[in-house]
Amino acid sequence: MPLLSKLTTALVVMAACMGPLVPPARAQDKPAIKLGYAKCAHCTPLVLTPDYAKDIALDVVGFNTGNDVLTALVSKSIDVAQVTYLHYATALDKGFDVVAISGQVNGGSQMLVANDLPVPEGDWAALKALATKRKAEGKPLKVAASRGNAQDIHMRGAFATHGIDVQKDLEFVNIPNPSDHAPALRRGEVDLICSVEPFATLIRQVGAGKFFAFPYDQAAGKLTNLIVTRSDVVATKKAALQSTVGAIVKVDDFIAANHDAWVGVITKVTGLDKAIAEGAIGNLEPDYRMHQKKALAIASMMRDLRYIGHDVSGAVVKNMDYSFLEAATGKTKVELGAE
Repeated sequence: MPLLSKLTTALVVMAACMGPLVPPARAQDKPAIKLGYAKCAHCTPLVLTPDYAKDIALDVVGFNTGNDVLTALVSKSIDVAQVTYLHYATALDKGFDVVAISGQVNGGSQMLVANDLPVPEGDWAALKALATKRKAEGKPLKVAASRGNAQDIHMRGAFATHGIDVQKDLEFVNIPNPSDHAPALRRGEVDLICSVEPFATLIRQVGAGKFFAFPYDQAAGKLTNLIVTRSDVVATKKAALQSTVGAIVKVDDFIAANHDAWVGVITKVTGLDKAIAEGAIGNLEPDYRMHQKKALAIASMMRDLRYIGHDVSGAVVKNMDYSFLEAATGKTKVELGAE
């Protein structure tokens, strides 16, 4: 075989063994982050974050509830989780490794009553009187929420504010999936429910119940969503986390100024119609800050209500890492909610 032919053959064999030549900046070589979120109106804008995090491979995964998202985080199935401040306190109480890195959206709670319940909108005195009467008759008011979510604690805090004893005056029913709230109220299984958007607005629009109050007149106010990760992710994927928080900040700014886009995301993820989505966002507030004082109030209420068994105040403060928000916004910790 001529020398040139031998050389050509050798080069072909070498190329086959080496595989195809590829540029060094392949998409799969980007730092990867898996972000989990719950399918509520607050949380759905997170599906937009990959559009604002071009330098990382950001995979956004939907879950039915915040409890499911937290479980995925602590089991290391995901890197970052959208949960609530309640999940944060619960995780700290159980000794889980969680680090709060950003807020996201607050609000989203509505208290609704059965259509035949003789209580005027916003009349807490009438509700308290009815609760007292029903308790004396041995038929306490049946109250539902998804135990452990923000709406549950908002509601219980509001009851306490208005002199209704959640331990003695009411009968609570746990309905984990908020999509089951409307049927339960319609069937008369409960008298009052505190639901999350957009399912709360759905209840009103389909006539399954009537509006009673927004349960924000308690120490936690409207505080709802929180973005958390683990310390090992902070240690090994710091730059990718920075990109993730930066994307969340940009998405919050975007949906605050573009309600039509937010409505579109809600309808796409939840399958609910446009009118329900439009009603829901009127009760929502994009807010990437982490509100330390109100977070401590939530932890205190949770201990009083026996949701947690320890005082986690120190851990609530210690495990809030503002550095990512500071870098993303150029604001100080105090401006971002630290005390």
